[in-house]
Amino acid sequence: MKSYVMAVVGATGMVGSKFLQVLEERKLPVSKYYLFASKKSAGKKVTFMGEEHTIIELTPENIKGKGIEIALFSAGGAVSKEFAPQFVDIGAVVIDNSSQWRMYDDVPLVVPEVNGEAALNNKGIIANPNCSTIQAVVALKPLYDKYGIKRVVYSTYQAVSGAGVAGYNDLRDGTTTKFPYPIRGNVIPHIDVFLPNGYTKEEEKMIKETRKILGDDSLKVTATTVRVPVFHGHSESINVEFLKPCTLEGIKEALASMENVVIVDDVANLKYPMPIDAEDHDEVYVGRIRLDDTVESGCNLWVVADNIRKGAATNAVQIAEYLIAHDAVKSAK
Repeated sequence: MKSYVMAVVGATGMVGSKFLQVLEERKLPVSKYYLFASKKSAGKKVTFMGEEHTIIELTPENIKGKGIEIALFSAGGAVSKEFAPQFVDIGAVVIDNSSQWRMYDDVPLVVPEVNGEAALNNKGIIANPNCSTIQAVVALKPLYDKYGIKRVVYSTYQAVSGAGVAGYNDLRDGTTTKFPYPIRGNVIPHIDVFLPNGYTKEEEKMIKETRKILGDDSLKVTATTVRVPVFHGHSESINVEFLKPCTLEGIKEALASMENVVIVDDVANLKYPMPIDAEDHDEVYVGRIRLDDTVESGCNLWVVADNIRKGAATNAVQIAEYLIAHDAVKSAK
């Protein structure tokens, strides 16, 4: 099997570190890794794949001449905007975790279990969706295929790790470095910036990304995203209205057929998904499955996943695996 040269950009951040963990676990056919970060982190030593790697400062000169074929990015939108095209120019395919490229028409937005084939139609950049969107569409896809979906209502309960190290520290230390109010012992109905229509950018991301990933611009989607005092794992209450008649048994059968969906739904024994159980796992957990009798055909779902793994690092690595499996990685220049 061919082996590849891979770069990890933002290797010292929360998601970047998780990239390294997931890559060690999944053992892609990669013969050489280059780990990039900002000037502040350059020169640091990281043990990875049983070897000591030196963090390289991300500069135009430092990415050249290395034969990089795949680049995993988690360094923020501004860095991605500047450097992703430069990696493409040297012959790499970029899988980017920021929001920078997600809504570009010519950039595929990919969750491998849902629309993996979209990754094959790239011009050098593939976008990793928002963490809260990823787990939602994994649960929605089999239901969309079986019943069609008219409307989705999202209410999210998102962990502080979704806001990076500063958000994590705010909960751990009781500070307000990242959030406008204390998150310890509190719930903040505000993720990302507010838009003129009263929604936040996080809510807009979920709305637009769901439509793009499922390939349905007519889909009605609304969202309220909330930060809760949990370190890891996003939880979502999802209300779905279908186009076709549904049954509870049919809904559960569809979900059970979906790759990487785990049903935890035994309320008689108090079994339902919780973020504490999803931590450091790649699966999407679904429970509290019940019909919604306020509409002609609909249901409620409770969906939980590790936002740093499936919601970020693992999904990006899965995209790389998909490209490799389909021999769709461009040769480096």
